[in-house]
Amino acid sequence: MNKQFYVYILASQRNGTLYIGVTSNLIQRVWQHKKGLVEGFTKRYCVKELVYFEVHYTAESAITREKQIKKWRRAWKVQLIEDFNPDWEDLYDHVAF
Repeated sequence: MNKQFYVYILASQRNGTLYIGVTSNLIQRVWQHKKGLVEGFTKRYCVKELVYFEVHYTAESAITREKQIKKWRRAWKVQLIEDFNPDWEDLYDHVAF
C-alpha cells in the first residue's frame, strides 16, 4: 500500500481560528493537537476540530497544496471548508474509527 499524505484544516469553532497543516498520519496528528501535545499556535488558540482534509499521494504535492491554501484569503478557506463540511462538524471521529 502506498503511503498517503494529508492536508488538513483545524478550527477552534465554526468560523473561528483556522490552522492548516500537512501530515502522513492524519489520525495521530489530529489526536496530538486535541490532547495539546503540539506546542505553539494550535495549543495557544485551542484549535482542535478537524473540519477539512484532503489526500495526496506524494509529500511534495501535499506540501505544495498546503502552501497554496495558506496563501488564500480567509473567505476562500471558509468556502473550501463549507463545500466539504457545511456544518463544520469535527471529522476526527469519522476518520479515527
